[in-house]
Amino acid sequence: MGRFSSILDGLFSTSKRETNSGQCGGKEAAEAMAKDAKKNAMILTSSGTINTNGSDNFVSVCSKRGQKGVNQDCCIVWEGFGCQEDMMFCGVFDGHGPWGHFVAKRVCNSMPSSLLSNWQELLLNSSIDQVDKELDSFNLWQTCFVKTCADIDQDLEKCRKIDSFYSGTTALAAMRQGDRLVVTNVGDSRAVLATVSDDGGLIPIQLTVDFKPNLPQEAERIVEFNGRVFCLEDEPGVHRVWLPNEDSPGLAMSRAFGDYCIKNFGLISVPEVIQRNITNRDQFMVLASDGVWDVISNEEAVNIVSSTVDKAKSAKRLVDCAIRAWKHKRKGIAVDDVSAICVFFHNNNQIHSVAAPK
Repeated sequence: MGRFSSILDGLFSTSKRETNSGQCGGKEAAEAMAKDAKKNAMILTSSGTINTNGSDNFVSVCSKRGQKGVNQDCCIVWEGFGCQEDMMFCGVFDGHGPWGHFVAKRVCNSMPSSLLSNWQELLLNSSIDQVDKELDSFNLWQTCFVKTCADIDQDLEKCRKIDSFYSGTTALAAMRQGDRLVVTNVGDSRAVLATVSDDGGLIPIQLTVDFKPNLPQEAERIVEFNGRVFCLEDEPGVHRVWLPNEDSPGLAMSRAFGDYCIKNFGLISVPEVIQRNITNRDQFMVLASDGVWDVISNEEAVNIVSSTVDKAKSAKRLVDCAIRAWKHKRKGIAVDDVSAICVFFHNNNQIHSVAAPK
């Protein structure tokens, strides 16, 4: 129980400080931890790298604006997540709609703290026997992520500063705890793992499902709630979600935060949560928005990242390759915002740095 009690100690001590200043609660404690982490350069929310002394992780991040206006993608990496040296949180959030960049930023900022708060609450509400038996189980993190997503979507709906009725965001997040990797996904961003095959080659393993409206289980739910799924004539193959009696909003994903205009017609914010134990064969993971995956295959992404000599530039190179692919493969179509996080699992470089790649 040592590693779990230490995070509780951190939360409790932070809660005590907040109480002394007139505030209390797990949410405030988690937000205070995030504030401290930012102060100590443990959180990265822009293009760059993060490599903390003693960590097994080396992370490269890059996000570039497309040709549709403001960049609606957001990224975050939190090394030492929850005051734990062996924990890391990272996520990619792809906004859409008139207020999409505000929605994505709000969800990006709130998810890590909300996850910590819900984890603390689950631990405190469990008996010691339950903690001993279940604390290491996948069910704990799955429950935390599901509750976190529900809390965030409810909070977003009540937020008067952001109009998310016709705007929303996807959310792809991963939490590494030692050799355990937990990935959660709401929307059509994607996580791909690069691992060594039996013959020694590097192969991709797609960890998440792209939640598109034409997936059988997704389409069935949408139709059951009287939503519609179809492609526009000038967009063959691009399935979208529409209101029952109106050709709006035309979402290209079946799960998202926000978009309350269609939440009663089959769109949900319930995440898929998966777990994997990291082995010596697993080399790195790519988290990226659909701006990458619309034009770059899993195999191509793994090859691009693995062939980049300087891993600090791996995310930037992948993003640049995706932008070039958009211009070559999607001529006449505005380039989407493109964001990627490359997480290398077995880091031998012990130098701490947070710097934007040139």
